[in-house]
Amino acid sequence: MSKTAIALCLACLACNASVQSSDERALVLAKQHLIIDTHIDVPYRLTEDWEDVTQATAKGDFDAPRAMAGGLNLPFMSIYIPAAKEVEGGAALLANQLIDQVEALVTRAPESFAMVTSADQAAELLQSGKIGLALGIENGSAIEYQLENLQHFYDRGVRYITLTHSKSNQICDSSYDENRQWDGLSLFGEKVVAEMNRLGIMVDISHVSDAAFYDVLAISKAPLIATHSSARHFTPGWERNMSDDMIRALAEKGGVIQINIGSTFLTTEARQWSTDFSAAKKEIQATFGEFDGWDEAGHERRYREMNPYPYADVDDVLDHIDWVVQLVGVDYVGIGTDFDGVGDSLPQGFKDVSQYPNVISGLLQRGYSEVDIGKILGGNTLRVWRANERVAHPLAPN
Repeated sequence: MSKTAIALCLACLACNASVQSSDERALVLAKQHLIIDTHIDVPYRLTEDWEDVTQATAKGDFDAPRAMAGGLNLPFMSIYIPAAKEVEGGAALLANQLIDQVEALVTRAPESFAMVTSADQAAELLQSGKIGLALGIENGSAIEYQLENLQHFYDRGVRYITLTHSKSNQICDSSYDENRQWDGLSLFGEKVVAEMNRLGIMVDISHVSDAAFYDVLAISKAPLIATHSSARHFTPGWERNMSDDMIRALAEKGGVIQINIGSTFLTTEARQWSTDFSAAKKEIQATFGEFDGWDEAGHERRYREMNPYPYADVDDVLDHIDWVVQLVGVDYVGIGTDFDGVGDSLPQGFKDVSQYPNVISGLLQRGYSEVDIGKILGGNTLRVWRANERVAHPLAPN
């Protein structure tokens, strides 16, 4: 073998050793650092297709064994309220039922789960060895025009509320809805934000319109969170993700954007696929009208067979983290996967809660320090949580 060939072989071995080393180190760091995922849609998923997530499950993205394998310490359980509930009623009832469901997980498996309602409790999870379950309501329609319901949900353990979802609601306009009835935040919404600040409930601006974001930013006394959004730089024109200016404004107030890992949030290719699929679906429905026997899942399956889905990968997730870090610094980005909420669009290499180490390994390979990785995994979110507690209770510890 020539000297050149030998040198190439040695270089390859060194490269492989480095990759293996980062993977091994990632597993260690996943156990050493607090991992907070601010948005996992387990509760609503279980209302439609129940499984015992205290045990290994065949479906879904979350269960206790996989969470422990991935080092997940604190998933925020999304108490998801469909937009239709604002019209048909029952939003508060559903929220209470879903909270009951999360509490039932702790009752069934107290050796694995514990309810978490404060930043101090979250910080103690590394010592307890348990998975903490925190609560965030997705869609402020759950308060049903009654400010006193915010106190009720705070007492039940809710620590953030996503102000709206797919439709404009009583609080503000949605990024998904062409109806901009408030041109941002409603007068009632202003009262909601003030009361959330008073109680120490974090204000989540994922899903809101750009105008609503800036309205909330102007009046909130506490830092905001975007629990499951990504950078609009990679999906130009899509309002659901955050623009560079919005990310800068969020950071200036001390807030955090937690990156959503659905492929449609990460790449233009996946975003375009979703747009094309929706157009094809509307065309079929326009042609044939509403009819019994419409197999929506079957339609998507056939469409995917003819048009393979362009999955993102872990590098795309890392690109979004890098972009935020380049814009505003490492103190203002976290992880909010949207597991169990984005269907079959999860990126290659990050398909469920066992795979956080793949992201950690990628961060190591991109040159992030272990201190900065700790911030991204959970430290930044914990800082904002504490800041909201201090606004609500000025004597709360740092």
